[in-house]
Amino acid sequence: MSRRGLFGLVGTGAAGLAVGGLGGVAIAGATGLGASAADGVGSGTVSFTGSHQAGIVTPAQDRLHFASFSLLRGVDRAGLIALLRDWTDAAEQLTRGEEIGAGGAVDGPPLAPPADTGEALGLNAAHLTLTFGFGRTLFATADGHDRFGLAERLPAEFLELPPFAFDLLDEGSTGGDLCVQACADDPQVAVHAIRNLSRIAMGRARIVWSQLGFGRTASTSVSQDTPRNLFGFKDGTANVMAEDQDGLADHIWVPESHPQEWLRGGSYLVARKIAMTIETWDRASLDEQERIVGRTKGEGGPLSGGAEFDAPNFAAVSTAGGPAIATDAHVRLAHPEQNDGARMLRRGYNYVDGSNPLGQLGAGLFFISFQNDPATFVRVQQSLKADSMNEYLRHVGSGLWAIPRGIAPGEYVGQALFG
Repeated sequence: MSRRGLFGLVGTGAAGLAVGGLGGVAIAGATGLGASAADGVGSGTVSFTGSHQAGIVTPAQDRLHFASFSLLRGVDRAGLIALLRDWTDAAEQLTRGEEIGAGGAVDGPPLAPPADTGEALGLNAAHLTLTFGFGRTLFATADGHDRFGLAERLPAEFLELPPFAFDLLDEGSTGGDLCVQACADDPQVAVHAIRNLSRIAMGRARIVWSQLGFGRTASTSVSQDTPRNLFGFKDGTANVMAEDQDGLADHIWVPESHPQEWLRGGSYLVARKIAMTIETWDRASLDEQERIVGRTKGEGGPLSGGAEFDAPNFAAVSTAGGPAIATDAHVRLAHPEQNDGARMLRRGYNYVDGSNPLGQLGAGLFFISFQNDPATFVRVQQSLKADSMNEYLRHVGSGLWAIPRGIAPGEYVGQALFG
């Protein structure tokens, strides 16, 4: 049963408002990125199938529910495959805006639990994308145990992230065998998706940690305005965009020459939960904030001069005689020019997890990046050791997952891994 079928007029109207003047879904379809709208710009749907998984170059939606799963003891290779098949079936329905399972939320046997939890009844698909990833522990545990006969399929570059300066990682928000990134323009649609995937996984896998996010902190299409993070600055100005086919091929998609066939056309997802000391930042002067970032707070232009998308001039000198962009400014240390050309596709979200007894917000950035080699992220993160912004940040959660290639019709997620 289709939610859009029951509530077609409401769904189409809301989708039109969500798309607005961005035209992002149309761009995705036109460039053949595996993230096109199934039923046109006004439908609010993003295809689950394609050469690459949706939710990477898809125009970034406004809401996130990210979940990391651990497979339960006793689950074997056949059980893992069965779970991925079941998740694939559900994901195809969810991204079409449909209820899942026979009978959905209200038309099943009255004495049995509904197949769908029902909280998304009356809502459209809201451009929901579901992106699935495999953790390194799926191939071999920390003690070297090959639970699923996948050790020989472990990519050589798939190494655990090393410790970084200023890490204060909470083990309860780190790692995982599987991850699911649910992005949508409606928070309830994203939560509904993760909730139902978790129900389907019962007895086979469980959520070990998750994160809600709001207000994207990066654009993935040139049609989108650059958003702001909770420090009030524009974020992700130099992002790799969906329209940059050469940039995607060079930096984001795993190449066709990769020895592991199942990963060709895929990527790697890094997630970092970064707590911001909001109250301390708010007491810094505007000049100090801009010096730390290396950009103006209003326009977002580099302090070396120019508008937001003008290239920073790291050789420029200020009127005071020093570098116009400080040597420890974030924009300098994170820039590809300072990192051997390393580029990533950032797709992060703001978060607020309540407040503490002192009235301080538990707020920050849920950083997500995609790159075709985890070494790219490591290179940039190590460069940020000298970043003056570190005074206001604490990295409290972390994870790395391989993102399999896109799903062809009739396939299940990651099917080539098990071939």
